[in-house]
Amino acid sequence: MDSHIGEEAEHQGVIPDKRYFKIGEVCEIAGVKQHVLRYWESEFKQLIRPQRASSKQRLYRRVDVENILTIKKLLKEDGFTIPGAKKLFAGKKGGEQKGPPEKSRDARDLLHDLKAELIAIQQILQDE
Repeated sequence: MDSHIGEEAEHQGVIPDKRYFKIGEVCEIAGVKQHVLRYWESEFKQLIRPQRASSKQRLYRRVDVENILTIKKLLKEDGFTIPGAKKLFAGKKGGEQKGPPEKSRDARDLLHDLKAELIAIQQILQDE
């Protein structure tokens, strides 16, 4: 394994103490490619709003990076679709929207029950 790759993985998710981050830095922190980050930026316009330097380069604020990490978690770990993640963010009431609300207990229970039902259906189909 290339030592550089291991070093990158070690830094994923850790946000350095800086005011602005270039797109390459954000990609390294989040562990995603630039085209993915630009796509998320287009889908989550209220959450990811990079500034533009005079050179037209994107400069992300710390809150942008935090939101990107939250979006990645929702999409990659929690199994949300982009429309589902958008609904979750849009469902937050009151105040400035800095990040998503925590997944409610009811939603987790619903997903757990749904999974159990699907497993039961799968078992029935296998027995036939």
